[in-house]
Amino acid sequence: MDDQARRSMTRIGEATDRLLASAAALTDATAREPSALPGWTRGHVLTHVARNADGLGNLLRWARTGTKTPMYASREARAASIEAGAGRPAAELTADVRRTAITFAAEAASLPGEAWAAQVQMLVGPPMPARRVLDSRLREVEIHHVDLGAGYRPADWPAEFVADSLPAVAGSFAGREDTPSCLLRADRPDAEWRIGPGDQGTPPVSVRGSPVELLAWLTGRGDGGGLQVSGGDAALPVLPAWR
Repeated sequence: MDDQARRSMTRIGEATDRLLASAAALTDATAREPSALPGWTRGHVLTHVARNADGLGNLLRWARTGTKTPMYASREARAASIEAGAGRPAAELTADVRRTAITFAAEAASLPGEAWAAQVQMLVGPPMPARRVLDSRLREVEIHHVDLGAGYRPADWPAEFVADSLPAVAGSFAGREDTPSCLLRADRPDAEWRIGPGDQGTPPVSVRGSPVELLAWLTGRGDGGGLQVSGGDAALPVLPAWR
């Protein structure tokens, strides 16, 4: 494992430890309570995080062996596995997250240096280098920790995570026809990103705020109440779901 991958795995491990601490505090009853995601309990969220580790581990195995190994057999299989595991006791949910995280870390540790450049493909989206699997896993753990609804908030995200994730998440909205055209401006550091349809001149709306407020809003984990809007009707644009 090269230094960059090792650093990414350290950050994933730290984020996972924080999530596990929140999960360990749940009782069987609170694990069955609604999470911050509509229609999902906390058990659904934890099961999803565990199955995501399995799925992303498949992609690392693909990169290591050269044998195409899909992240999930299908969307339907992914949904069924989450539903099947959501109602388990809290201790089993926590143990599943821990076990799959360990297996994912072992798979990452087994990749030779050249394998990190191998092209793999998630359930949706274009092919990407295997190295980006680590970025995806870190976002999965940090963002779904907020979704657990157990006291962890966007304000608790590490600054390094926010700084790395904001450009990637903003970029995922660029060129989307279902996204209002606007310019995002981060206060610290001073940076900006255009989202929405392709180049149609200067966006009519500008949204400015701290990096963490922007990231929370873009991912649907914040209402954007602390953001400043200028231009247009000065109302905060309504975003489609992040994907």
